[in-house]
Amino acid sequence: QVQLVESGGGLVQAGGSLRLSCAASGGTFSMYGMGWFRQAPGKEREFVASVDWRGERTYYADALKGRFIISRDNARNTVYLQMNSLKPEDTAVYLCARAKMTFGGTTRWAYEYGLWGQGTQVTVSS
Repeated sequence: QVQLVESGGGLVQAGGSLRLSCAASGGTFSMYGMGWFRQAPGKEREFVASVDWRGERTYYADALKGRFIISRDNARNTVYLQMNSLKPEDTAVYLCARAKMTFGGTTRWAYEYGLWGQGTQVTVSS
């Protein structure tokens, strides 16, 4: 059974950086687009970034462009999220997700993802 496991979260001061990883076990990771979402307490799940199956196209939430960078290493079955200049409002559980369709592009819509990780907590202190 394919699983997604996120890591790299933690507590960081405002202005700092974190790099999240999402490792896929089993399946054919390289055939699927991947995305990152986040969910803060009391708020709806929010799209962060996505990358196509080849790692050639990326898509970001407008508010996060320039601070967050998504990438993938298909040889390692891993997708990354580099987060820079972190702000307290970035505090959330960050989840990675695998697209439902193979060889797809990038998408911001949660319903187009069929497999989710458990998430990793990111806390940014002011």
